[in-house]
Amino acid sequence: MHTQYYKIWSNCLQRDMEFKVYGHGGKPCLVLPSQDGKFYDFENFGMIEPFASRIEAGELQLFCIDSIDGETWVSDSWDMGWRMQRHEQWMHYITDEFYEIMKGINGTAYRAMATGCSMGAFHAVNVFLRRPDLFDYVIALSGVYNTKYLIGDYMDSNVYNNSPYHYIQNMPENHFYMDLYRNSRVIICVGQGNWEEECLASTRELDALLSAKGINVWFDYWGYDCYHDWPWWKEQMYYFLDKIFD
Repeated sequence: MHTQYYKIWSNCLQRDMEFKVYGHGGKPCLVLPSQDGKFYDFENFGMIEPFASRIEAGELQLFCIDSIDGETWVSDSWDMGWRMQRHEQWMHYITDEFYEIMKGINGTAYRAMATGCSMGAFHAVNVFLRRPDLFDYVIALSGVYNTKYLIGDYMDSNVYNNSPYHYIQNMPENHFYMDLYRNSRVIICVGQGNWEEECLASTRELDALLSAKGINVWFDYWGYDCYHDWPWWKEQMYYFLDKIFD
Protein backbone atom coordinates (compact mmCIF):
# COMPACT_ATOMS: atom_id res chain seq x y z
CA MET A 1 0.00 0.00 0.00
CA HIS A 2 1.31 3.42 -0.97
CA THR A 3 1.67 5.69 2.10
CA GLN A 4 2.98 9.20 2.59
CA TYR A 5 3.72 11.22 5.74
CA TYR A 6 3.46 15.02 5.83
CA LYS A 7 4.14 17.79 8.32
CA ILE A 8 2.79 21.15 7.11
CA TRP A 9 2.44 24.52 8.81
CA SER A 10 -1.14 25.65 9.50
CA ASN A 11 -1.87 29.35 9.41
CA CYS A 12 -5.22 28.73 11.12
CA LEU A 13 -3.60 27.00 14.09
CA GLN A 14 -0.15 28.64 13.96
CA ARG A 15 1.62 25.32 14.30
CA ASP A 16 2.84 22.36 12.29
CA MET A 17 0.19 19.70 11.69
CA GLU A 18 1.01 16.11 10.82
CA PHE A 19 -0.98 13.71 8.68
CA LYS A 20 -0.60 10.46 6.78
CA VAL A 21 -2.04 9.41 3.43
CA TYR A 22 -2.92 5.84 2.47
CA GLY A 23 -3.43 5.01 -1.19
CA HIS A 24 -2.77 6.47 -4.60
CA GLY A 25 -6.19 7.75 -5.70
CA GLY A 26 -9.96 7.44 -5.70
CA LYS A 27 -12.47 9.19 -3.47
CA PRO A 28 -10.67 11.13 -0.71
CA CYS A 29 -11.66 10.07 2.82
CA LEU A 30 -10.88 12.28 5.79
CA VAL A 31 -10.36 10.27 8.99
CA LEU A 32 -11.25 12.34 12.04
CA PRO A 33 -9.38 11.16 15.14
CA SER A 34 -10.91 9.91 18.37
CA GLN A 35 -10.56 11.91 21.58
CA ASP A 36 -7.30 13.85 21.59
CA GLY A 37 -6.09 11.41 18.93
CA LYS A 38 -3.13 11.46 16.57
CA PHE A 39 -2.84 10.78 12.86
CA TYR A 40 -1.32 7.33 13.49
CA ASP A 41 -4.08 6.01 15.79
CA PHE A 42 -6.27 4.65 12.98
CA GLU A 43 -3.39 2.54 11.72
CA ASN A 44 -2.23 1.48 15.18
CA PHE A 45 -5.69 0.15 16.07
CA GLY A 46 -6.00 -1.84 12.85
CA MET A 47 -8.60 0.40 11.25
CA ILE A 48 -6.81 0.65 7.91
CA GLU A 49 -7.57 -3.05 7.30
CA PRO A 50 -11.29 -2.63 6.46
CA PHE A 51 -10.32 -0.06 3.81
CA ALA A 52 -7.32 -1.95 2.41
CA SER A 53 -8.89 -3.60 -0.65
CA ARG A 54 -10.55 -0.37 -1.75
CA ILE A 55 -7.34 1.59 -1.17
CA GLU A 56 -5.30 -0.90 -3.21
CA ALA A 57 -7.91 -0.81 -5.98
CA GLY A 58 -7.69 2.98 -6.20
CA GLU A 59 -11.28 3.49 -5.02
CA LEU A 60 -10.39 5.30 -1.79
CA GLN A 61 -7.54 7.41 -0.49
CA LEU A 62 -7.39 7.91 3.30
CA PHE A 63 -6.14 11.09 4.94
CA CYS A 64 -5.56 10.70 8.70
CA ILE A 65 -5.06 13.95 10.63
CA ASP A 66 -4.35 15.11 14.19
CA SER A 67 -6.95 16.44 16.61
CA ILE A 68 -6.45 19.25 19.10
CA ASP A 69 -9.15 18.03 21.52
CA GLY A 70 -6.67 18.42 24.40
CA GLU A 71 -6.88 22.18 23.84
CA THR A 72 -10.64 22.27 23.29
CA TRP A 73 -13.31 19.75 24.31
CA VAL A 74 -11.20 17.87 26.88
CA SER A 75 -8.93 20.70 28.01
CA ASP A 76 -8.39 21.39 31.73
CA SER A 77 -8.62 25.14 31.12
CA TRP A 78 -11.49 27.01 32.76
CA ASP A 79 -11.61 29.48 29.86
CA MET A 80 -14.40 27.89 27.87
CA GLY A 81 -14.61 30.76 25.41
CA TRP A 82 -10.97 30.36 24.40
CA ARG A 83 -11.33 26.58 24.15
CA MET A 84 -14.30 26.82 21.81
CA GLN A 85 -12.63 29.52 19.71
CA ARG A 86 -9.65 27.17 19.38
CA HIS A 87 -11.91 24.37 18.17
CA GLU A 88 -13.39 26.70 15.57
CA GLN A 89 -9.86 27.43 14.39
CA TRP A 90 -9.35 23.67 13.95
CA MET A 91 -12.56 23.45 11.94
CA HIS A 92 -11.28 26.21 9.67
CA TYR A 93 -7.99 24.34 9.41
CA ILE A 94 -9.97 21.37 8.05
CA THR A 95 -12.27 23.23 5.67
CA ASP A 96 -10.11 26.18 4.59
CA GLU A 97 -6.60 24.67 4.64
CA PHE A 98 -6.48 20.92 4.85
CA TYR A 99 -9.27 20.28 2.38
CA GLU A 100 -7.28 22.06 -0.33
CA ILE A 101 -4.14 20.14 0.62
CA MET A 102 -6.10 16.87 0.49
CA LYS A 103 -7.62 17.68 -2.89
CA GLY A 104 -4.24 18.70 -4.26
CA ILE A 105 -2.73 15.35 -3.28
CA ASN A 106 -5.79 13.40 -4.40
CA GLY A 107 -6.21 15.13 -7.73
CA THR A 108 -9.88 14.22 -8.35
CA ALA A 109 -13.06 16.26 -8.53
CA TYR A 110 -14.87 14.06 -5.98
CA ARG A 111 -16.31 15.53 -2.82
CA ALA A 112 -14.77 13.82 0.19
CA MET A 113 -15.94 11.20 2.65
CA ALA A 114 -15.61 11.77 6.40
CA THR A 115 -15.34 9.04 8.99
CA GLY A 116 -14.42 8.57 12.64
CA CYS A 117 -15.07 6.66 15.85
CA SER A 118 -16.21 8.07 19.21
CA MET A 119 -15.11 11.73 19.27
CA GLY A 120 -14.07 11.21 15.65
CA ALA A 121 -17.70 10.37 14.81
CA PHE A 122 -18.80 13.68 16.33
CA HIS A 123 -16.19 15.51 14.25
CA ALA A 124 -17.14 13.61 11.07
CA VAL A 125 -20.87 14.36 11.38
CA ASN A 126 -20.19 17.97 12.34
CA VAL A 127 -17.84 18.64 9.42
CA PHE A 128 -20.34 17.07 7.00
CA LEU A 129 -23.36 18.97 8.33
CA ARG A 130 -21.45 22.25 8.31
CA ARG A 131 -19.94 21.74 4.85
CA PRO A 132 -21.98 19.34 2.71
CA ASP A 133 -20.58 21.20 -0.29
CA LEU A 134 -17.23 19.56 0.59
CA PHE A 135 -18.34 16.19 2.02
CA ASP A 136 -21.01 13.79 0.76
CA TYR A 137 -20.26 10.40 2.37
CA VAL A 138 -20.09 9.74 6.13
CA ILE A 139 -19.55 6.71 8.35
CA ALA A 140 -19.77 7.76 12.02
CA LEU A 141 -19.42 5.16 14.78
CA SER A 142 -20.33 5.69 18.46
CA GLY A 143 -20.42 9.46 18.63
CA VAL A 144 -22.32 12.15 20.50
CA TYR A 145 -23.86 15.00 18.50
CA ASN A 146 -25.05 17.35 21.22
CA THR A 147 -22.32 19.30 23.01
CA LYS A 148 -24.04 18.90 26.38
CA TYR A 149 -22.48 15.43 26.50
CA LEU A 150 -19.03 16.97 26.11
CA ILE A 151 -19.07 20.23 28.11
CA GLY A 152 -22.42 20.38 29.87
CA ASP A 153 -24.70 23.40 29.54
CA TYR A 154 -22.11 25.96 28.48
CA MET A 155 -23.17 27.69 25.25
CA ASP A 156 -21.72 30.41 23.07
CA SER A 157 -21.73 31.01 19.31
CA ASN A 158 -18.80 28.66 18.71
CA VAL A 159 -20.42 25.87 20.73
CA TYR A 160 -23.71 26.36 18.90
CA ASN A 161 -21.99 26.21 15.52
CA ASN A 162 -20.40 22.89 16.47
CA SER A 163 -23.39 21.21 18.08
CA PRO A 164 -25.33 19.45 15.30
CA TYR A 165 -28.35 18.83 17.52
CA HIS A 166 -28.71 22.58 18.06
CA TYR A 167 -27.94 24.16 14.70
CA ILE A 168 -29.89 21.62 12.63
CA GLN A 169 -33.02 22.39 14.67
CA ASN A 170 -32.93 26.00 13.49
CA MET A 171 -31.88 25.43 9.88
CA PRO A 172 -34.67 26.72 7.59
CA GLU A 173 -36.33 24.28 5.23
CA ASN A 174 -35.31 26.33 2.18
CA HIS A 175 -31.61 26.38 3.07
CA PHE A 176 -29.62 25.06 0.10
CA TYR A 177 -27.77 22.64 2.38
CA MET A 178 -30.97 20.61 2.72
CA ASP A 179 -30.73 19.27 -0.83
CA LEU A 180 -27.05 18.48 -0.33
CA TYR A 181 -27.86 16.56 2.87
CA ARG A 182 -30.59 14.58 1.14
CA ASN A 183 -28.35 13.63 -1.75
CA SER A 184 -25.49 12.37 0.41
CA ARG A 185 -24.78 8.91 1.80
CA VAL A 186 -24.59 8.99 5.59
CA ILE A 187 -24.39 6.11 8.06
CA ILE A 188 -24.46 6.75 11.82
CA CYS A 189 -24.08 3.70 14.03
CA VAL A 190 -23.99 3.03 17.75
CA GLY A 191 -23.92 -0.05 19.94
CA GLN A 192 -26.02 -0.66 23.03
CA GLY A 193 -23.36 -2.30 25.18
CA ASN A 194 -20.83 -1.02 27.71
CA TRP A 195 -19.79 2.65 27.56
CA GLU A 196 -22.28 3.45 24.80
CA GLU A 197 -25.01 4.97 26.98
CA GLU A 198 -24.44 8.66 26.15
CA CYS A 199 -23.66 7.87 22.53
CA LEU A 200 -26.88 5.88 22.26
CA ALA A 201 -28.97 8.68 23.79
CA SER A 202 -27.38 11.33 21.57
CA THR A 203 -27.73 9.19 18.44
CA ARG A 204 -31.44 8.69 19.12
CA GLU A 205 -31.84 12.48 19.55
CA LEU A 206 -30.18 13.17 16.21
CA ASP A 207 -32.13 10.36 14.54
CA ALA A 208 -35.44 11.91 15.58
CA LEU A 209 -34.33 15.40 14.58
CA LEU A 210 -33.07 14.48 11.10
CA SER A 211 -36.14 12.34 10.46
CA ALA A 212 -38.37 15.29 11.35
CA LYS A 213 -36.39 17.43 8.89
CA GLY A 214 -36.81 14.87 6.12
CA ILE A 215 -33.06 14.22 5.92
CA ASN A 216 -32.47 10.59 4.99
CA VAL A 217 -29.70 9.10 7.12
CA TRP A 218 -29.15 5.44 7.91
CA PHE A 219 -29.10 5.14 11.69
CA ASP A 220 -28.09 1.64 12.77
CA TYR A 221 -28.32 0.37 16.35
CA TRP A 222 -26.19 -2.68 17.15
CA GLY A 223 -26.79 -5.11 20.01
CA TYR A 224 -26.19 -5.11 23.72
CA ASP A 225 -22.92 -7.00 23.22
CA CYS A 226 -21.55 -4.15 21.07
CA TYR A 227 -19.37 -1.97 23.28
CA HIS A 228 -17.49 1.30 22.82
CA ASP A 229 -14.08 0.18 21.60
CA TRP A 230 -11.95 -0.51 18.54
CA PRO A 231 -12.76 -4.20 17.95
CA TRP A 232 -16.42 -3.36 17.34
CA TRP A 233 -15.63 -0.25 15.28
CA LYS A 234 -13.40 -2.36 13.06
CA GLU A 235 -16.18 -4.90 12.51
CA GLN A 236 -18.70 -2.13 11.83
CA MET A 237 -16.38 -0.45 9.34
CA TYR A 238 -16.02 -3.68 7.33
CA TYR A 239 -19.80 -3.97 7.23
CA PHE A 240 -20.65 -0.37 6.37
CA LEU A 241 -17.98 0.21 3.74
CA ASP A 242 -19.62 -2.46 1.58
CA LYS A 243 -23.02 -0.85 2.13
CA ILE A 244 -22.07 2.75 1.45
CA PHE A 245 -20.26 1.90 -1.79
CA ASP A 246 -22.90 -0.47 -3.18
